[in-house]
Formats: sequence, C-alpha cells, structure tokens
Amino acid sequence: MKNSKGIIALVSLTLFITSCASHIGSFTSSASLSAPNFRYVKLVKGETEISKILGFGGLSTEALVSDAKINMFQNYPLKDNQAYANISVDFKNSNFLLVTKTKVTITADIIEFIK
Repeated sequence: MKNSKGIIALVSLTLFITSCASHIGSFTSSASLSAPNFRYVKLVKGETEISKILGFGGLSTEALVSDAKINMFQNYPLKDNQAYANISVDFKNSNFLLVTKTKVTITADIIEFIK
C-alpha cells in the first residue's frame, strides 16, 4: 500500500512540473523574385518573448510581431538595393503551471538586386 501511494505521488508530481509547448507559423514572400536579377545575402531573424501569469500581462499578438520585426530591422538593417524576402513568422507557446510564455521569431532572407 505504501508503494502505490509513492508511485501516485511521483506521477502527480511529474504531471505537475512538466510543461507543454505548441508551435504555429506562417510564410510569405515580400519581394518579386521571378527574374534572376538578385543574389542571396544571408538569413536573418528577430525575436521577442513575453510571460503571462494566469493569462494576465504581456502584449497582444500584433504587438509581439511588431516587436520581433523591429528587433530584426535594428539588428540587420538593409543596404541599398536590398530587400527582405521569404518572411516567416513563428509562434511558440509554452505552458508551465500558471505561467504561459510566448516567443515570436521572424526570419527572412536578405537579397540584393543586381544593377
């Protein structure tokens, strides 16, 4: 009987301290790449993350995406004849007890148009 109580307590503790995560993403192309008049420069990204306790706190989804975009623009500013292409927006939601963390990552290719 003692053994079964210990096992139940261990399983309950394990379920209590584990977390869950989900991922969602979208992809768009923002530059016209139909002609071979460009070269690939590099892949860049911007990120932002918030935590909510019992659903309170943090920013709206639109504000998170905007913050991640600003982060990317500040870290990887474009030069003349460059553009962001193949933009991807990914969301990761993690739940741990009463806390939910949301992380938004925006990735894009920087391409440079050839004169």
